Amino acid sequence: MPSEQQLSEVLSEFARTMVTNFPIQGILDHLVKRIVDVLPISAAGVTLISPGTDPRYVAASDESALRFEKLQTELGEGPCLAAYQTGEAVAVADLRDEARFPKFTPRAVEAGLVAVFTFPLCKGAERLGALDLYRSTPGLLDAAAMSAAQTLADVAAAYLLNAQARVDLEASSERSRESAVHDALTGLPNRTLFLERLDHAVRRGRRSGKLAAVLFADLDRFKMVNDLHGHGAGDELLVAVAERLSGVLRPGDTLARLSGDEFVILCEDLDEPAQAVVIAERIGTAVVAPIVLGGAEMNVTASVGIAFSGPGDELSEEVLRDADAAMYQAKRKGGGRHQIVDLREQQLAAQKASLERELRGAPARGELRIEYQPIVATDDGRITGVEALLRWAHPSRGLVLPTVLVPLAERSGLITEIGRWILEHVCPEQRRWRNGPQADDLTMSINVSPHQLMSQDYAATVAGFLSASNTDPELVTLEVTESVFVQDSERALVVLNELKRIGVRLALDDFGTGYSSLNYLRQFPIDVVKIDRGFVADLDHDRASHAIVVAVVAMAHAMGMRVVAEGVETVEQHRELALVGCDSCQGYYFARPMPPDDFDVLLQPGGTVHLPALATIAAS
Repeated sequence: MPSEQQLSEVLSEFARTMVTNFPIQGILDHLVKRIVDVLPISAAGVTLISPGTDPRYVAASDESALRFEKLQTELGEGPCLAAYQTGEAVAVADLRDEARFPKFTPRAVEAGLVAVFTFPLCKGAERLGALDLYRSTPGLLDAAAMSAAQTLADVAAAYLLNAQARVDLEASSERSRESAVHDALTGLPNRTLFLERLDHAVRRGRRSGKLAAVLFADLDRFKMVNDLHGHGAGDELLVAVAERLSGVLRPGDTLARLSGDEFVILCEDLDEPAQAVVIAERIGTAVVAPIVLGGAEMNVTASVGIAFSGPGDELSEEVLRDADAAMYQAKRKGGGRHQIVDLREQQLAAQKASLERELRGAPARGELRIEYQPIVATDDGRITGVEALLRWAHPSRGLVLPTVLVPLAERSGLITEIGRWILEHVCPEQRRWRNGPQADDLTMSINVSPHQLMSQDYAATVAGFLSASNTDPELVTLEVTESVFVQDSERALVVLNELKRIGVRLALDDFGTGYSSLNYLRQFPIDVVKIDRGFVADLDHDRASHAIVVAVVAMAHAMGMRVVAEGVETVEQHRELALVGCDSCQGYYFARPMPPDDFDVLLQPGGTVHLPALATIAAS
């Protein structure tokens, strides 16, 4: 029997494994060898058992013990399985007299086994397997040896459970890690894993001087597939595309799916940019071939953007962003092609993005302002109206032109907020000027973008500002362009009729530059037609322009509309417009846009604003 000191040493050795990453197989191998050292046996073995599966772990102190462990598993019978199934120790003093294991006993005796003592490995109700002690001579173990063996089995079971929990946790963590860095639909690496690999590639490129390329592929018109065939078909298409792309890449390339229909490819160790172009061409060819899913033929193309990382100081996020920008450059050229990033175009896009961010705080910082340009009666030069023109005085870039400002505001979603800001500022000015001695019928013209007009409750917003500022709606003209009718004519008609019910006037701006202009005049409640400056510029020397202006004036008058000519810059243009009966004019010939204080002076008798044209007209 083992001494208390020997048993204590073995238990201490097991205790030390609790605070290490000692593997399960190592624990078992150590257990059987130490048991042979401290107990009166010739060999020992352990088998861990899981219901319905083959043993995951088997340990043995020598070849004979390993043979006996495997024999029980092979036959599905023996002391080991009996102890595991009952949870009770099994003692066989002489196997030659044992009848409980008819298949195991004769083969074990033939192999030299005489006695076997088996102890279940269990912790409470949880059973792990059994510890087998083998002897080549008959006879029972004494009570102390049996007790020591059971103690070792119980302690080993506790340690094994601890080790198994650690293994399960590591496996779960690895599965979670794999799930976290792979796309659930295609199984490809996702953005997180792709950026890790890209970061490594960038750093390797700095050391090696080789190129790494990122190819950003986005399917063209993928939304149409979802709309026509459903999102299930869209998912199947993405899986099919992923398989095709995988088939055309080099063995070391990384293909990932970022989101939606966006795929990215990392190509390392390139000698020259042309190698990436070849891969991009293969991608385009692979995608464009028809894909049949559920009996329906899907036809898609891909826009591929290419960016490079070499020995410089590029960051992985920057390379990916450059490839993304190049992809959009390819889309703007019609799609179904590849494009190496155009740094100049990218720089312009970055400047626009910067302006977009800065525009968000412009109203609060007092950078927006309104300038006013007079609208005068063609025949006598009397100021009948004024157009409010938005300006952005950027602190470092200077004056941002409306042609840049308005699209920025629309793209950033700020146009509605800025539209309210304009109404809030111009309505009080109009009321103030209307109360003056020479401007009781002065109309205020305000430009309205399509995004504003189509926004929810736009008419109610206008009505609220007019009411709050005590502004007469009949002296307010809202100017829209033909693009609002092209976008959604039905919605535009509803909103324009709502505005007419409020009492405001409606002007069609830049008339003649769009499509189906005559239809717009007939279908929509327009009060004023503003002839585009392009026709006015050629009025006195281009017969076609002159004929168009004559026709527009006659047609508008026949429909009860007034006509304003924009961009009048010369005395000749003014004279021609007067001859054809144009009602009003607006342009640099009369006055440039001006701050409200200057317009105050213009409205006063004897005003000092330098407007010689007005004086000339008034005196004629």
